[in-house]
This record gives sequence, C-alpha cells and structure tokens, in this order.
Amino acid sequence: MKIGLFFGSFNPLHIGHKIIASYLVDFSDLEKVLFVVSPQNPLKQKRTLLDQHHRLQIIRTELEDNSKLDVSDIEFSMPQPSYTIDTLVRLSEKYPENEYTLIMGGDNLKNFHKWKNCEQILENYSIYIYPRYGFEIDVSHKNIHLIEGVPQIAISASFIRKSIKEGKDVSYLMPEKAWKYTNEMNFYR
Repeated sequence: MKIGLFFGSFNPLHIGHKIIASYLVDFSDLEKVLFVVSPQNPLKQKRTLLDQHHRLQIIRTELEDNSKLDVSDIEFSMPQPSYTIDTLVRLSEKYPENEYTLIMGGDNLKNFHKWKNCEQILENYSIYIYPRYGFEIDVSHKNIHLIEGVPQIAISASFIRKSIKEGKDVSYLMPEKAWKYTNEMNFYR
C-alpha cells in the first residue's frame, strides 16, 4: 500500500491539515494518509505543546469514520526529539509491504537541508510537496514532487491557540469533532 506520512505537532489539528490530507488521498496515487503525531519537533520549543496523548486522541476522534485517513503514535515510543529519518526507517522495517511517501509544505522544504540524514530521506523516499503562500518550490530532485491543486489555506495552529486563549470563536477553523473535543476539554485556555 502506498501511504503518505503527514508529520506534525498538530497542536491543534485544524481544517487546513485535514483538507491537505484528504486532497492528497483523493487526488494523488496515495492510498492512505497517516498523521504522524510528533511528541517533540527538534526545530520547535516544547513549552506550548498540548500533551501528545491528547493531540493523538483529538485526531483519532476526528478521523474515526474515514478509512483513508489514520493517525499514528509510533514516535511516542522513540527517543525525543523525534527525527523523521528514524521514523521512516522504523515504519519501513515494521511494515515492509508498504511504500512510504513524506508529505510536507513548501515552507518546510527550505529547511530540509537541516534535517537529520536528509540525503538518505531523499534517496529512499518520495516527498510530496503542497504549495504554501510565499514559498518557491524546487523540484529538481527526482524524488521531490509538487502536488498541484492542493487548496492553500492560511491557518496556523499558533493563531488558533492564541485565539482560544483570548476567548475567540475558532470553531470554524477546526474540523467539527476536533473542535468539540478541544472545547470540551478546555484546551489552550
């Protein structure tokens, strides 16, 4: 099975994340998209992160009725901070029957050269890039593929967290079940 891996903190999951994953599973050759919840991104501070199990549960609740989208906690049992290459290798060893493709925004591509073992990732895995406003995308490598047509929605999780803390209504920026869970648990207040 060809599976797209959508790594992120998902702090919180918002409609942009779900739109990107849904688009890729319906309009590319990916058969499934797996949200890989990162306990700790090596390039981000941990202080604003909601507990990893809550972030996992929010996504699990949102995706429970969608067989083409799923969530993984594989990085929860790995050393932190988690590195993409280590997760890719672990998944490939554990499920060798699957082909894994990395999903990333065009904004992340500019810092890709800073990632641990980025050359190994490029040589062994395809990368599907979705456009982001204001970022040029270099697709000169054979394994980097720009996926045209992915809707661009300028929403950030940090904006959602800040707005919730300020008592603003952001229910329209998050998928329905994810918002309900987040709101009921009083997260980010």
